[in-house]
Amino acid sequence: MPSGRTHDLLTILLVVPAAVGAYALTLSFPRTAVFCFAFLFGGVMFGPDLDTRSKQYSRWGIFRFLWFPYRAFFKHRSRFSHGLLLGTAIRVVYFMGLCSLLLIAGSWVYATVAGGKMLSFDEFTAMWRTIGDLCRQRLGEGILLTLFLGMWFGAASHTLTDLAGTYVKTGRRSKLF
Repeated sequence: MPSGRTHDLLTILLVVPAAVGAYALTLSFPRTAVFCFAFLFGGVMFGPDLDTRSKQYSRWGIFRFLWFPYRAFFKHRSRFSHGLLLGTAIRVVYFMGLCSLLLIAGSWVYATVAGGKMLSFDEFTAMWRTIGDLCRQRLGEGILLTLFLGMWFGAASHTLTDLAGTYVKTGRRSKLF
């Protein structure tokens, strides 16, 4: 398997052709910038190796604990963590779910300790809707898809590099798809 350093170097090198491709498709510098940021984030911080103690995992610093349930649940290099089709989608859903749980827990702590009001389900969903609406309003209608695709391609560069390394070492493809 390529080392974490090799994965990082490939992600950084591939962001240039990814930027050219994104601009050719969108003809928009802001969208291209979002795609490139997401590509780098997907490859360096949000990639498949969050299922083990890795460079990606350690980069989360004091927030590493957020990925402990993910590491405990998914076996390293399974099709659910390293898979091209499911890997990034599962990490996005996991992370958004975790953010939601932390927000709900924070609301409960605030209501308990400070005597404030806990977020209702309607307020909670309205908050997420407002964030999405703001992103679309400021950066365009397809910006959330652009963000996801950038993360997907960044993580895919990692998975494809692992596949190539496996093929070179063993002469056969692993079941990552």
